Amino acid sequence: MPKTIKELADELKVSKQTIQYHYQRLPTKNRQKDNQGTNMISLTAERIIRDKVAKPLVAKSQRTGSKKATKTSKGNNELIAALRREIEDLKFQRDKQLATKDQQISSKDRQLDHLTKLIDQQQQLQLAIVAENRQLKEHMQKLSGFVETSRSNQKVQSTDSNLSTENNSIQNMNRNDKQVKKNVPQSGNIQKDAPRNKVHKNWWHFW
Repeated sequence: MPKTIKELADELKVSKQTIQYHYQRLPTKNRQKDNQGTNMISLTAERIIRDKVAKPLVAKSQRTGSKKATKTSKGNNELIAALRREIEDLKFQRDKQLATKDQQISSKDRQLDHLTKLIDQQQQLQLAIVAENRQLKEHMQKLSGFVETSRSNQKVQSTDSNLSTENNSIQNMNRNDKQVKKNVPQSGNIQKDAPRNKVHKNWWHFW
């Protein structure tokens, strides 16, 4: 079925001027008009026009595809480069974080070592204090025993002194008793002599 220039242009997605240009260059036998004088394109003419229009379209499509491929390739390259930069940044950040973590771990290890040393020193100090307290307790016990012994010796010496004093007192009393006994006979003689003197006095009295 014959088509108009507009219908074929719409199918091929080209302008009416392009179809009109190729239609004017067809052989006369392939050009026809309808009853109203409108240019009509037969099947033979359509094939000819399609071949002439399709070649530039294919070439243009190829050029467009090549440009698109180039743009796509360029875009892909830029994307790949951006991804690589991002990967490098991520690696750098990772390495930085790992270095920071390593420093923190090293710092924690040093702190743990310091705390361990402090705990060991504290334990040694406690053991030294316990040993010193034990020695001090033993020394105090020895001193307490020495004091008790000294007190006992003082008590014994005091008792001996008291006994010595009592013995001296007894000896003095004995000496006094002996002295009294010696003096008693002399007093009796005095009493015996007293009557003689009295008699003598009485004898002189008669004279």
